[in-house]
Amino acid sequence: MEKKTKKIILISLSVILAIVILAMIGAILWYQNGTKAVAKENGETIQVEIPEGTGTIGIAELLEEKHVIKNADVMKIYAKINQVQNLQAGKYEFNNAENLVAIVSHIKNGEVLNEEVKITFVEGKNMRKIAKTIAENTVNTEEDVFNLLEDEEYINSLIEKYWFLTEDIKNEAIYYPLEGYLLPDTYSFENKEVSVKTIFNIVLNYMDKFLSQYKDKVGDDIHEILTLASIAELEGVSNEDRKEIVGVLKHRLQEKMALGSDVTTYYAFKVDMGERDLMAKEIKAENPYNTRGPNMEGKLPVGPICNPSKEAILATLDYKTTDNLYFVADKNKKVYFTKTYTDHINLIGKLKEEGLWYEYE
Repeated sequence: MEKKTKKIILISLSVILAIVILAMIGAILWYQNGTKAVAKENGETIQVEIPEGTGTIGIAELLEEKHVIKNADVMKIYAKINQVQNLQAGKYEFNNAENLVAIVSHIKNGEVLNEEVKITFVEGKNMRKIAKTIAENTVNTEEDVFNLLEDEEYINSLIEKYWFLTEDIKNEAIYYPLEGYLLPDTYSFENKEVSVKTIFNIVLNYMDKFLSQYKDKVGDDIHEILTLASIAELEGVSNEDRKEIVGVLKHRLQEKMALGSDVTTYYAFKVDMGERDLMAKEIKAENPYNTRGPNMEGKLPVGPICNPSKEAILATLDYKTTDNLYFVADKNKKVYFTKTYTDHINLIGKLKEEGLWYEYE
């Protein structure tokens, strides 16, 4: 009887041991499988936002829910065994073909998704182009930009905030209040969800920083300065040409002459330069932007016609006094200056003869 009992006990222990071993093997296989990638290869990328204050348990459950990892419990065990701490909040992009170790490493190292977007506002472009650029690079539409520019309360708040924005920008004849005041450059924003207000705020802050260096020179004439700079930006290429162009414009204003600048007429009728030639009825039409139209003697356009570069603004602040009253550019953008209308007409004829006059197709 004793031998039989021992045998039963031995068999029982063997069975128990086998069960334990199988359970251990099963647990190991379960754990190993849980650390493997959800997808074997070419996995999809999945974006996951881990909120601030979320602990390891919450992160594990979130990742399983989003199908980034196979098993939340396995991640919890892995984190405990490996003493994983300080998992960082933020927005991540995971590839579910990566295993658990790689995914945890990304979170531990704070390898958050870089959604930064860079937007370049080019010198000499008007607000229509800026609106298009914003729409192309963010979730905003061109209409969002124009609607904000029409928000009187918003524009008033900007005038209160920035010393260089004055009541001049509220003139009813002005197409876009911030035209000329958005300093061209490349700007970085957190992501494509950035609002138009945030974009304008960052650009205007940059303009503030730039103009503040020349506050004594700018004085109370900022609207006039930016208007002249916007014309010089489009009429000239080199800074020396721009300085003299501004000098000619100033001279014409003093002589109570119309500025007669084509670029102002293009802007007046919302035609982009190079799009087509101007029509006679447009040139002759009365418009507060059209310096070739009637009743514009001795007057600037009602506001800037583009957003001028730093260089154009500085050229305007340091313009060249001149006796010249006329200027014209050839098709290679070389600028010529003359004192009399006769000389001006003769110069144009000469440029046409030499094939240097730009002709629209």
